[in-house]
Amino acid sequence: MAIGVLDAFDQASNILLRVSAKLMIQKFAVIFCCALALPALGQEEDDVAAGPLFSKFPLTLSSGYRCEAAGPLYYSQQTESQRQWALPPLYSYTRTPEVDWTEMEILYPIISYRRFGGEYRLEIVEFFSFSGGQASLETGVRRFTIFPFYFQQRAPDTNLNYTAVVPFYGHLKNRLFRDEIKFVLFPLYSETRKKDVVTDNYLYPFFDVRRGDHLTGWQFWPVAGVEHKTPTLRTNSLDEVETVGGFDKYFAAWPFYFKSRDGLGTTNERASRTVAPFYSQTRSAARDETSYGWPLGYNVIEDRGKKSVEHDFFWPLFVVARGERRVTRIFPFYSRANNPDLESDFYLWPVYKFNRLESPPLERRRTRLFFFLYSDTIETNAESGAWFHRTDFWPFYTCRRDVEGNRRWQAFAFLEPFFPNNRSVTREYSQAWSVWRCEKNRKTGAASQSLLWNLYRREETPRSKNCSLLFGVFQYQSGAEGRRWRVCHVTVGKKTARAAAPES
Repeated sequence: MAIGVLDAFDQASNILLRVSAKLMIQKFAVIFCCALALPALGQEEDDVAAGPLFSKFPLTLSSGYRCEAAGPLYYSQQTESQRQWALPPLYSYTRTPEVDWTEMEILYPIISYRRFGGEYRLEIVEFFSFSGGQASLETGVRRFTIFPFYFQQRAPDTNLNYTAVVPFYGHLKNRLFRDEIKFVLFPLYSETRKKDVVTDNYLYPFFDVRRGDHLTGWQFWPVAGVEHKTPTLRTNSLDEVETVGGFDKYFAAWPFYFKSRDGLGTTNERASRTVAPFYSQTRSAARDETSYGWPLGYNVIEDRGKKSVEHDFFWPLFVVARGERRVTRIFPFYSRANNPDLESDFYLWPVYKFNRLESPPLERRRTRLFFFLYSDTIETNAESGAWFHRTDFWPFYTCRRDVEGNRRWQAFAFLEPFFPNNRSVTREYSQAWSVWRCEKNRKTGAASQSLLWNLYRREETPRSKNCSLLFGVFQYQSGAEGRRWRVCHVTVGKKTARAAAPES
């Protein structure tokens, strides 16, 4: 096992070395481009215009500055609350001092690091993970994982310690969706606990015995299995006593025969029986279901709680439902489904797809063509009148208007339509292919356009205008002090004063 761990670390080290070499190449490229841009760096103004070689300019959609160099290979920016720099598409670093938050990514999603205060987590290809810090309940907890072979946790409170070497021996706590796991020569024997339910597995998943609060059960899969829970009482958060329903479950010759009763001791007991693939039925006070040819075939569902009746044939291909919930579906040609809060329609799926969600005061509408080829999303707040709009046309462009009215348009967009809310994709990859960027700030009136990583760049505010073309060889500036032209970073001619506005 030790040799295997060393090999894994060796492979991880090789990955880091290769990435470091690429980072060094990009770093030298940035330094070289900055050297070429020395005439522009000598300008008196804070802004620098040397096109793809090196450019420094104010942010349009927020306060702060951004630097870009070597075309798409480097950028850094700083706002009032955040600092960021990156070597796309290899590396990005983001620091938010106000909340003590740090993010670092190398060839995302291969390597990622997150730190918030004293808590941190490092992941390498999702198989290696390191975490630790000081949490409120697990003071000083540190984790090391080589998934799925080795799990380790250490803390000052030794009751929180565990070590697991899969498949030989181990003990885990609050991992893999269980409160506690113990195993010896897995799958020969394992014991899991989730809340009060303890399951002993022998030759997992074939035989197990379960026990818990008023619960007993066993299974010899796939031959037969039984589980029983007696109704119990508990006090809820309102200090009221309520009934926790019990159940009886039984299966034989899995997956052909099932029988169950749940909600025992409550006002909505439910009984079901399935003989696959011939027949299945469920009966309760609120809902009745009957299926002939389960899970495919003809189904009838009467939902008295939602006041609707549904008829299915080869579900979900052919569906008709009437009542508060209405559905008409002939897959893949046509579907229309809606209730007071939701709507989902399609024509010639996946050619056209429409979804609507209403959760007052918010309403969301999305229209898609061919999955992610084209997507148009609008979110509206009926109380404030604010609205959000995003359009993606893969791989040509993505366009976004936020609730404050700020707009951004980018071409191209190879990953953004698939991961619309993924900040890592935006930080580490968008710069690499965004050959055209257009931004406008509704509040300040500022606007900017950039072509081919600032080979052409234009910035405009209500009081000034700056233009740069061909690595800053040609520049135009205008403001309150007048207008001027620059060629090869040398002012040409005299400043031309702007005409004063006529008095009213």
